[in-house]
Amino acid sequence: MTAPETGRGIGNGDSFRILHVSTGNVCRSPITERLTRHALSDRLGDPLVRGLIVESAGTWGHEGAPMEANAEAVLADYGADASGFVGRELLDDHVIRADLVLTATRDHRAQVISMGHSAGLRTFTLKEFTRLVQAIDPATLPDPLDGAAGGVVERARALVRAAAALRGWLLAPSVEADEVYDPYGAPLPFFRSVGDEINEALEPVVTALTGVPARM
Repeated sequence: MTAPETGRGIGNGDSFRILHVSTGNVCRSPITERLTRHALSDRLGDPLVRGLIVESAGTWGHEGAPMEANAEAVLADYGADASGFVGRELLDDHVIRADLVLTATRDHRAQVISMGHSAGLRTFTLKEFTRLVQAIDPATLPDPLDGAAGGVVERARALVRAAAALRGWLLAPSVEADEVYDPYGAPLPFFRSVGDEINEALEPVVTALTGVPARM
């Protein structure tokens, strides 16, 4: 496997950019984006100050569209902020700038990787990444409080490298295990079940990224 090309993906500057990808960018990826931001803020304060940037886009994104009302309701359940969201179509530049791409499904992952930009080593489904980071010993990652060593940003980069190295060893138990299914057009209870699924998958990821467990 080759490292990402110079100027692309892992290792750019003092920030670490997470990109969440689904189809329309009005349901799953907005929920995942805003839940990630909410969890990071809860543990780090302002994640932007620590160099973490969280975005989303859709492979068939509804450019300029608001998120679905039921998606907003799910975010409200968790106390996450839905304000100011605008849908985006996934572009090459989004992939080029991303240090970590987390997709809703394996098909989305394949579409991101097919765009090129050495994206394969930094693109996972959300649930795949969760499974991989749970197998990584946190003691092997940089201290997120050590600013001289890169802090949270360098820890995040190391986490992606470690997860990519494990990918071929920790396979999904089933085809469905790495999928977050689309709730578009479904009633609120189904949206809430998807929101719970996403939140459950995000918790180990945010803990691994920050070194800070969720508040009980």
